[in-house]
Amino acid sequence: MSPRLDAVLRDTITAAQANALVPLYKLPAAVRRRLAGAPIQIDGNTLDPDVQLLLRIENLLPRTTKTDAATARARFRNLCKLIPGTPAEVQRVTDLTVRGAAGQLGARLYVPAGAGRGLLVFFHGGGWVVGDLDTHDALCRAIAVDAGLRVLSVDYRLAPEAPAPTGAEDAIAAFTWAVDHAEDLGVDPALVAVGGDSAGGNLAAVVAQQTVRRDLPQPALQVLLYPSLDLVARRPSRDLFSDGFILTEEDIIWYRDHYTPDSTLRPDPIVSPLRAEDLTGLPPTYLSTAGFDPLRDEGLEYAEALTAAGNPLTHAHHPSLPHGHANLRTVPGKVQEAHAHLADHLRAALH
Repeated sequence: MSPRLDAVLRDTITAAQANALVPLYKLPAAVRRRLAGAPIQIDGNTLDPDVQLLLRIENLLPRTTKTDAATARARFRNLCKLIPGTPAEVQRVTDLTVRGAAGQLGARLYVPAGAGRGLLVFFHGGGWVVGDLDTHDALCRAIAVDAGLRVLSVDYRLAPEAPAPTGAEDAIAAFTWAVDHAEDLGVDPALVAVGGDSAGGNLAAVVAQQTVRRDLPQPALQVLLYPSLDLVARRPSRDLFSDGFILTEEDIIWYRDHYTPDSTLRPDPIVSPLRAEDLTGLPPTYLSTAGFDPLRDEGLEYAEALTAAGNPLTHAHHPSLPHGHANLRTVPGKVQEAHAHLADHLRAALH
C-alpha cells in the first residue's frame, strides 16, 4: 500500500463517524482489491479481500493502549460505529430486565415482523470486559430479522469489576429466566436457544454444559460463533494470527487476566468449557470457526469433542474470515454468506 493511498484512507475515515466505511464497499471490486493491498495467505488460506480492506483501514486508526477497562470499552464502542450499516427493520425492540445471578440485569428483546415461536438468548462478545447491548445491536437486529425469531440480548456483568465466574453465572440465570418466562416473551419454552460470539460464545457453551449438569432447563440449540473455549492451553493458531486480524495475542492475554485474575479458576469448565470431562447429552450445536482467528484451533478441537461425545453438530468453518466477522455484516461477499448460513440454520432449527 502506497503512502498516498494510506493518506487518502486516513483522511476519509474517523473512528467516531458512524458507518464511515460503508461508502468504500460501493466502490468497484477491482478498486477495493487495490486499496486492500497484496493478498494475505497464511496456513493455506487466503484472507477475504473485502475484510482485508477493513483491516487495512482499522490499522490506520489511532491506537489506544488497553491501560484500563473504561478506555478499552470506549474504543470498542467507537470501532463498532464504523460499519454497522443500516439497522435491520425490527417490528419491536423492548428494553427490559432479566434475572441474573445476584439481582437484575439489563436486556433487550428484538421481535421481527412475522416472528415464529423461537427465541435466541444472546450474549455479546468483548472478552468479558468490553461490549454491551449497543455494540451488538446491529447484529441482534440482523439475526432477528433474517432468521425470523426473537432475540433476547443480555447485558451480563463485566470484568474486572465482576470477575469469573460472575459472567457465567449471570448467563445461566438469564437463560433459565427466559425459559421460565417464555410465554410472557411470546415464545415456546421448547424453542429457546442460547448463543453468543467470542466471549459470549464461551458463556453460551457454559450455559449448555451447566444446564445439563445442574438439571436445569436446557437450550434447544447452542450457537457458538468463534468462541473462546480454553483459557489455559495455547494452540498453533494463536501464533499464526497473533496480530493484525482484529483479535490479537495481546488482547487475549489482557482479557483473560481481567476475567480470571485467579488463575486457579482457568482450568474449570465454568470458564474453559473445552476442558469439561463429560460432553455427553448436550443440545444440538451450531459452531462457527474462522480461518484467520487465533481461537480457530480450540474451536476445531471442540467440534471434534462434541462429535465424539455423540452430540449433533453443524460446523460452519469460514477459511477466509477473521475473528469477529459476525459484527462486520455489511462487508460484502464471504461475511454476508456466513451471516446467511447462520440465519438459515436458526430459521430451520427454531421454527
